[in-house]
Amino acid sequence: MSQVVIKGSLTKKKKAGDSWKKDLLKNWRLHVLLLPGIIFTIIFAYIPMGGIVIAFQDYKPWLGIFKSKWVGLEHFYAIFQFQESRQAIINTLIIATLKIIFGLIVPIIMALLLNEVRKIGIKRTMQTLVYLPHFLSWVTVAGMMIDILSLDGIVNKMLNSLGMHSVFFLGEPSLFRPVVVISDIWKSFGFGMIVYLATIAGIDPSYYEAAEMDGANRFKQTIYVTIPCMLPMIIVIATLQLGNVLNAGFDQIFNLYNPLVYSTGDIIDTYVYRASLLSGQYSFGTAVGLFKSAVSLILIVISYRLAYKYGDYKIF
Repeated sequence: MSQVVIKGSLTKKKKAGDSWKKDLLKNWRLHVLLLPGIIFTIIFAYIPMGGIVIAFQDYKPWLGIFKSKWVGLEHFYAIFQFQESRQAIINTLIIATLKIIFGLIVPIIMALLLNEVRKIGIKRTMQTLVYLPHFLSWVTVAGMMIDILSLDGIVNKMLNSLGMHSVFFLGEPSLFRPVVVISDIWKSFGFGMIVYLATIAGIDPSYYEAAEMDGANRFKQTIYVTIPCMLPMIIVIATLQLGNVLNAGFDQIFNLYNPLVYSTGDIIDTYVYRASLLSGQYSFGTAVGLFKSAVSLILIVISYRLAYKYGDYKIF
């Protein structure tokens, strides 16, 4: 009996190997097309990972990786000893969490509201207008925000016309986080809204007909039909966003922040940039970045597990 099982498993492995070879020979042109992307990824993504070793060294550029002193986990302990690094972690968690929460709520509300617009022309125009900011770079958006929110910008001019004092929005620590979150939502909610609009479009019309026959108005149809049907997609997106808890947006923060708001606006990525590239603390900056990457990897794995369990979402 055991010999039969072994022979059966060997036969299956042989067939799997043969099918893989046949597929390779049949679609070799497609595999050749993949080669540039694979080579690019190896050169720029995997080979540089060898530099992670400097996180465990007292790295000196003139000594190189092989001659720099080995210090083990010293830099990782320092992450939690320095006030600046601890504050950067706290700022990252706060900003990223606010972005995730409002980045989930706003697209849902806008999708529900836009779904109630009956004129196709108006609906498509509004959808295009809210979707366009997604294609703007943060350099462009940050320039716009700086001009609008500066001391002589349009917002402060309006405040002055109402007899109020000017507010330095991008220089006041207590206001910097709201500005960051609001600008991020304005830029990205149109893209997220499309997913929910597609989900709404796929709802069976018979559900609405049955609800209407039961006397439900449009508001009750939204509450008892539309939102429950959207719930699986909401769960999937919410769980997948868990992996972004430590990603507060380097491009946005870097283009908006300044030394006046480091206490509330400095995040892990910008702190690594200043600590490593500007201050020359390459080992410490690498250790902070590696710490963030490790935690993010764990969160991503957890989020995909949750998405598969509660939303039946899987990549493979």
